[in-house]
Amino acid sequence: MLYPLSILFGVCIGFALGLTGGGGSLLAVPLLVYGLSMAPREAFGVSLAAVGATALVGVIPRIRAGQVEIGTGFLFAIAGMVGAPVGTWIAGRIPEAILLAMFSLLMLIVAARMWSKSAQPEMLGPVCDSQGRRPACERTVDGNLKLTSRCAFVLLLVGMSTGVLSGMFGVGGGFVIVPALVLFSGMPIHKAVATSLLVIVMVSISGVASHFAAGRGISLEITGLFALGGVLGMTLGGEVAKRLPATILQKVFATAIVVVAVFIVSKTFI
Repeated sequence: MLYPLSILFGVCIGFALGLTGGGGSLLAVPLLVYGLSMAPREAFGVSLAAVGATALVGVIPRIRAGQVEIGTGFLFAIAGMVGAPVGTWIAGRIPEAILLAMFSLLMLIVAARMWSKSAQPEMLGPVCDSQGRRPACERTVDGNLKLTSRCAFVLLLVGMSTGVLSGMFGVGGGFVIVPALVLFSGMPIHKAVATSLLVIVMVSISGVASHFAAGRGISLEITGLFALGGVLGMTLGGEVAKRLPATILQKVFATAIVVVAVFIVSKTFI
């Protein structure tokens, strides 16, 4: 029964990712911990490996189609790969109950962001703020990124923060990467989604490697089945998303994340 559930839960995560474009990996850890009775720290590792494998399958055709901004993605990912081991190190020094509580808080923050985003028009890139200040990164007329020292610093800082979150909680970080690429680098939203997959793959590799280096093993069978379900679910979710309003999808998913976060807190502390 364990293996069929692994595939089923993977399909659920992939389906959520395909529907919303980010945040679906947040549900992976609760499903692994409470659905498959897996220890939280192992669940973080399995989640990170499965999300990375799913992103790898998704990014290959996008690279071939020229949708991935490889240079910007690599810059962002290198910082994330440095941050992931730091996150793993931090997680190893926090009691599991506190770690799950912090994970629940992260879920609530993401849910609030998704809900507020659903009520706002899609952002197309960075703009001047109310004081007329220019964004950290700007682009040329033909759309190429002007990689100034200030721009590189901002991208590296945000990338490292994403890596820390990935290492601590086993999340892919797409809910941080996509808006960061749009807001700070001025990348079009469709390119940001595609480029985020490249970043997730690279950060996941670093996070999983640091997970093993810390002496924490993961079940390769469950990880493989979870990733297989994720790929199937992502394909299905992407097709359904084409037929439903994005605002409704984001609000429904944000509500689901809040429910799961409350469930984790109640199971951990009550």
